[in-house]
Amino acid sequence: MTRRAVAAALSALALWAAPLMAGTHDAPPPSDQATTDTPSPRAPLPAEVVELREKDARVLTLGYRLATGNARFCDDRTFSAGLLLHDMAAYGSGETLRTLLGLGGDVGVQALVPGGPAEAAGLRVDDTVLGIGDMVFADIPSSESKPWDRIETIRAEAERLLRETGTLPITIIRSGAPVTRIIEGVPACASRFEIGEGTRAVADGHRIVIGPDFAGVDYPDPLLAAVLAHELAHNVLRHRAWHEANGGRKQATVRLTEREADRLMPWLLVNAGFAPEAASQFMKRWGPRHGGWIFRARSHDGWDERAEFIEAEFAPIDAARAADGTADWSRHFRREALPEG
Repeated sequence: MTRRAVAAALSALALWAAPLMAGTHDAPPPSDQATTDTPSPRAPLPAEVVELREKDARVLTLGYRLATGNARFCDDRTFSAGLLLHDMAAYGSGETLRTLLGLGGDVGVQALVPGGPAEAAGLRVDDTVLGIGDMVFADIPSSESKPWDRIETIRAEAERLLRETGTLPITIIRSGAPVTRIIEGVPACASRFEIGEGTRAVADGHRIVIGPDFAGVDYPDPLLAAVLAHELAHNVLRHRAWHEANGGRKQATVRLTEREADRLMPWLLVNAGFAPEAASQFMKRWGPRHGGWIFRARSHDGWDERAEFIEAEFAPIDAARAADGTADWSRHFRREALPEG
């Protein structure tokens, strides 16, 4: 389920159900949230909204486990708040969703990591968020032609504050008034995890985006964590930067960086509390069904070969854990020999 599909569903809802929504007790106007700390009953959310929220929460939580569990071994470290914000402008019919969620503004809490820093600071899903640090969201213009610009500006500022200070001051509505809470971030590898569009899972050096229609997005948590671990491996090993510095993406070198990311998957999973076997289990489940376009491409090893490369890492992982209690891939992982130039 994509945000575009959610926008389409909300547009239909706004067109056909607006009179009903306006007159029901279950759909309080946005300002009602500002009068109480007790959430009011709301109209049922469209199935498309519920599905997207569930996927956002899963990816946020699994990504948090991977990024924080491997923080001590990452060269590029930051702090994570365990928080996902969303902007109603990104959904097209934002006013409809804003009413359904009971928000008193355009930006709200979409998902929280259970027991994470933001939840510990007292935030709740569907809190109205007015600003972070010195940034007031109402002062940021929203463009109809580029509805994602505002939330990207907000996320960039949140990442800057967390990286530089380890904390995130966040202003929400409580009992009818703005209240600022301080989120104490947890050390994490510097990567953001999010649901995007399409059927792929990709890493761009600082973000990991998984399409809601990716074939493995509904697999059990350990297997979905394996997908995210593969993409996190690309980021922590700086594969994108390496390709850019060495003549771009070529089939032979892409094959090596993909192999390296596969091999690092079980190391990252172990440090996040998952069994290393989840990596090869994912490959064996996903590969036979989807190997026609990527797993047998010249830029990738075959899915069965990839599973073998992954399983060859189990013994080194066991040895590393026996030595110091952790799967310290920064010391014990063997890199591929990537040709330069």
